[in-house]
Amino acid sequence: MAINILGIESSCDDTSAAIISDGVLLSNVTANQSVHKAYGGVVPELASRAHQQNIVPVVHEAMRRAKMTKQNVDAVAFTKGPGLLGSLLVGASFAKGFSLALDIPLVEVNHLQGHVLAHFIKEKGKNIQRPKFPFLCLLVSGGHTQILLIKDYFDMEIIGQTIDDAAGEAFDKCAKTIGLPYPGGPLVDKLAKLGNPRAFKFSKPRIANLDFSFSGLKTSFLYFVRDEVIKNKNFVSENKNNLCASIQNTIIEILLDKLKKASKQTGVNEIAVAGGVSANSGLRNEIAANATKYGWNTYVPEIEYTTDNAAMIAITGYYKYLKNDFALQSTAPSARMRIDV
Repeated sequence: MAINILGIESSCDDTSAAIISDGVLLSNVTANQSVHKAYGGVVPELASRAHQQNIVPVVHEAMRRAKMTKQNVDAVAFTKGPGLLGSLLVGASFAKGFSLALDIPLVEVNHLQGHVLAHFIKEKGKNIQRPKFPFLCLLVSGGHTQILLIKDYFDMEIIGQTIDDAAGEAFDKCAKTIGLPYPGGPLVDKLAKLGNPRAFKFSKPRIANLDFSFSGLKTSFLYFVRDEVIKNKNFVSENKNNLCASIQNTIIEILLDKLKKASKQTGVNEIAVAGGVSANSGLRNEIAANATKYGWNTYVPEIEYTTDNAAMIAITGYYKYLKNDFALQSTAPSARMRIDV
């Protein structure tokens, strides 16, 4: 008998449900929330209300696409954290009720582990290469920037991380500085393709070991733009593509410099990237270029598995199910969680 897992993701502003059967994805449905664009960022209260409206129809649609009924589900996996507490509560409450009503196991999932294990999602008709243990994973998103040594499905060690802001936040904040709407990261990527990545030079922080820092870069970008606008009020409009290309190039160089150092120190040439920023075309291109240069075996997830999605929660739930790693009804979501616990 196949093991069917329903995955629920509600850590931020995307309500998502997915069905995975013996590791093979049958459906992955996500409802986005456009309401936050007007505020330039996610408003937690609005996000949790939208999750309450979306979760039942999203689960229903995931079931329909998988051609499955709730009686076929063997366990329900949900995001325990990290994330917005109000949003997490919606997903956790639904999962608990679903588990209790059907008398099936409840599986709590660390959202960050989900991003990493998205590399192990199988799809019908696709021969997707999966990283071999041990491998390095650059986990980079709006809230997290880490280099991880992945020894097994649930044996993950942080060997480098940001000491302040995340790379995704740097993308969004720099985008806001030049008047791009939220979320700015994808727009920076789009405009960067039309610009010169060497047009402007921004200083890169000197941080020891394998750690990152992006707060200084954001500040220097802000001051640079401010000073140039004083000299030419049309500076941003005349140089928007070059600004996007240059800041994107700088962020990617910072990320890749540390990743190359991590590979050299550990001797690991299996290299994966995960998280929302792994959708960035510039980063994906540089990962591919470095694979050729340094003999890496690289793994980049499908675009739909880079941002928050329930497929990654369901596949993590599947591997936890195989270990009989189940949660009690008393479990509670947590806004902050480390990937290595």
